[in-house]
Amino acid sequence: MSEGKINVQTENIFPIIKKFLYSDHEIFLRELVSNAVDAAQKLKTLASIGESTASTDKLQVEVVINKEAKTLTIKDNGIGMTGEEIEKYITQIAFSGAEEFVNKYKDKTPEANAIIGHFGLGFYSSFMVAKSVEIVSLSHKEGSVAVHWECDGSPDYKMEDTTKATNGTDIILHIAEDSEEFLEEYRIGELLKKYCKFLPIEIKFGTKKEYVNEDISDEEGEEIDGKEKENKQIEVDNIINNPTPAWTKKPADLTDEDYKKFYRELYPMNFEDPLFHIHLNVDYPFNLTGILYFPKLKRSFELQKDKIQLYCNQVFVTDSVENIVPDFLALLQGVIDSPDIPLNVSRSYLQSDGNVKKISAHITKKVADKLEEIFKNDRKDFEAKWEDIKVFVQYGMLSEDKFYDKAKKFALLKNTAGEYSTLEEYAEKVKPTQTDKDKKVVYLYTTNVDEQHSFIETATERGYDVIVFDSPIDSHYINHLEQKLENTSFIRVDADTIDKIIKKEDAMPSKLSEKEQDTLKPIVEGIVTKDKFSVVFESLSEKDAPMIITKPEFMRRMKDMSAMGGGGMQFYGSMPDMHNLVVNSNHPLISKILNEVDADKQKQLTKQTIDLAMLSQGLLKGEELTKFIKRSVELID
Repeated sequence: MSEGKINVQTENIFPIIKKFLYSDHEIFLRELVSNAVDAAQKLKTLASIGESTASTDKLQVEVVINKEAKTLTIKDNGIGMTGEEIEKYITQIAFSGAEEFVNKYKDKTPEANAIIGHFGLGFYSSFMVAKSVEIVSLSHKEGSVAVHWECDGSPDYKMEDTTKATNGTDIILHIAEDSEEFLEEYRIGELLKKYCKFLPIEIKFGTKKEYVNEDISDEEGEEIDGKEKENKQIEVDNIINNPTPAWTKKPADLTDEDYKKFYRELYPMNFEDPLFHIHLNVDYPFNLTGILYFPKLKRSFELQKDKIQLYCNQVFVTDSVENIVPDFLALLQGVIDSPDIPLNVSRSYLQSDGNVKKISAHITKKVADKLEEIFKNDRKDFEAKWEDIKVFVQYGMLSEDKFYDKAKKFALLKNTAGEYSTLEEYAEKVKPTQTDKDKKVVYLYTTNVDEQHSFIETATERGYDVIVFDSPIDSHYINHLEQKLENTSFIRVDADTIDKIIKKEDAMPSKLSEKEQDTLKPIVEGIVTKDKFSVVFESLSEKDAPMIITKPEFMRRMKDMSAMGGGGMQFYGSMPDMHNLVVNSNHPLISKILNEVDADKQKQLTKQTIDLAMLSQGLLKGEELTKFIKRSVELID
């Protein structure tokens, strides 16, 4: 037996590891299982270059709970360690065996770069949950003697020779009283599925029962009619991981069904298939693999329960990838795996690094390229999916100029007839008819086809086109497009009368003189609330409504942006709604109201006409709506 002290600079290293190094105690299992996987990977590497004769037929990591002994054991049948190697790699904290191994063998085999560990501290995460830890290990080297090492969480340890039947390492954790949750099968199973679901070596956790068919024969050896086979239960290893997930394979080797199957493996509670996927595979200037999926976003930002998952050599790190991908890409789902993403020593969070920006930029480019490819190859299919992805595309165009530059080729506008156009196509379509007298192209839009139907109808009767904008970020998106598109303005179709929105050279003459308008105006103003409505007269077509309620574009848009959290727009959000009550001076009913000699009847006709305008905008409610209905019945009688 030998005794010694763990080579650390301070005897307080264990409290530091336990309280500060790792943000969450459950991480210990990820670290220990990852180390065990490393040991198996190392053996496979050495065997492939003829430096080991140990068997690699069934490399496996096994996790075993013993509730009575209050131990949790992580076993591997990998490379193992000699006493000298334990002294070197275990008792000298921060000396990384994985790092030394990679440096030694990286030129001989690419598999060496798949070794997970980098820090040499992973093993000591065990002391966050254990009062003492044992190591029993036998090296793969011929003639090696098994070694037993033990430490109680102080810098003191003991090591002696022992016996072990096969090469590999057992890490035995004597679980502390305050961590006995880690002796529960459901808890360990939960953590293995979270952190180790795609580790490249099989992870065994107990056994499970499976049914097999077995022949039943009579005494002559013939199968009994009707009972040729029966079900029999057998126990098999319960393997909790998929060592070869889809992102580790070549795209050419995968079908669309393979990608959908992997999506369901990632998100078993998501029962809707994704729209399409992007397979990432980069080896220069950084290493990056992964698969990103486009879920159906509909017209709203849905709560992202199923986020993008970040892995490092198939070890789960986090699903908080805000620093790796731009915000708009966080609306996607899937996996990103990169050994080049700089993590802190506990792999708990990202450290700032130039590679992160490069990776982020590359993913953004790949997503834009994929969308453009789908648009070019099958425009009808792209248009069919547009309503499900437009929030994502719009958000990306708002967030990233480089994404905007690519997306403007495939970002679509849909009109009220259900026709789709790119930004460039739409500009060419409306320039001839919707250019006003100031040479500015006016894009008319609606946010609700049903509620704004009368305004849409008036516009289309003039030969104008109306775009449908009904996503939650459209107010910001419209502002952004106005800044990007030259000599273009966006105006909601009910922001004003159509002839005022798109001003032409010749104004329609008014049938009412200014004196007559001045006579009628106070009668109208006496009925509406002055702090909510501004009364204006306009010479419109006789076919247009006698009175129209509009809401100025600027104020309405500022209030919409305020509701969406539009930066400094809170001021507008607190302001009362103001509308214009437009009186059509050319409508026969307006002349009738003006010429009515009975003051009560004149007031009743005016009120009825105003209420009709308010009803068309959904502004007539409560008592006023009840009165309007009664009044309408009386007028009919």
